[in-house]
Amino acid sequence: MSAAPSQPESGADLLDHLLGSLLDDFRVWFARGEVLLDLCPESVMAAEQREQFRAELQEAGRALMAASALRQATPAPMALSLETMAPWHQLVMRVWSLSARLRALQLPLPQLEWPEPPAFPG
Repeated sequence: MSAAPSQPESGADLLDHLLGSLLDDFRVWFARGEVLLDLCPESVMAAEQREQFRAELQEAGRALMAASALRQATPAPMALSLETMAPWHQLVMRVWSLSARLRALQLPLPQLEWPEPPAFPG
């Protein structure tokens, strides 16, 4: 008989791991959005729209940093409400849309850098 596969210590550990991974993904995509805005020509998005989008990404980034700090400071696993994450998800979709528009123009875009994934608990 083979050994059982490694299991997380508890559902709470799994929740914490998934939340951390999700927050890291948001962080990557918000940063990517700012890079894309730096490369975005006026023909794709007007300067005023770019500045508004950048401000939204920066505000979401600050909220994300606060959520991450709270997660680190809280001794028990925590979750974030859908009301908190839905606007972040919408921003990520806008970043993806901007990326698609820039690629359609065949603009050279820098390679997307992903952080090392966190170790799975257990």
